[in-house]
Amino acid sequence: MGSRRARSAATAVASHQASAVAVLGFCGALDDSLQPGDLVVADELRGSEGEPIRCPHSAEVAEALARTGLQARRGPFVSVSRVARGAERARLAEDGSIAVDMETAWLAAGAAGRPFAALRAVVDTPSREFVRFSTVSGGFKAYRALGRAAGALEIWADSLRTEKET
Repeated sequence: MGSRRARSAATAVASHQASAVAVLGFCGALDDSLQPGDLVVADELRGSEGEPIRCPHSAEVAEALARTGLQARRGPFVSVSRVARGAERARLAEDGSIAVDMETAWLAAGAAGRPFAALRAVVDTPSREFVRFSTVSGGFKAYRALGRAAGALEIWADSLRTEKET
């Protein structure tokens, strides 16, 4: 977790041969319409520095999820350097961001011009933050959701190869 490790991982990934790069992980919801275990796909990444990063493949990833029977909400993610709680979450949500994490905006550099996608599962919400034992079940729900969603990223990657061949 964190911007320093994410930047280091992005540098390593940028040098690997791959047709696309995807980030799969956990996040906190920035509004209570999302619940633990819900899937979210970034259509834009916002961080503490630089301009927002567009994620033009978000619709394709959401479509791949739908083909596997899973629903996802698309929207902006914001990456922060430390866990966001309480009033900080409310402030982050003011610009329309739907999820908060501690890596995605910095990991995006690892795509190095290749198609990029960010898919995360919600662990906690503003009204049920992951600070009490009672919210541990949200972590389990998110973990199971990611396991079910991983195959959709393969479908998305395969669709990129098919597009390239035609």
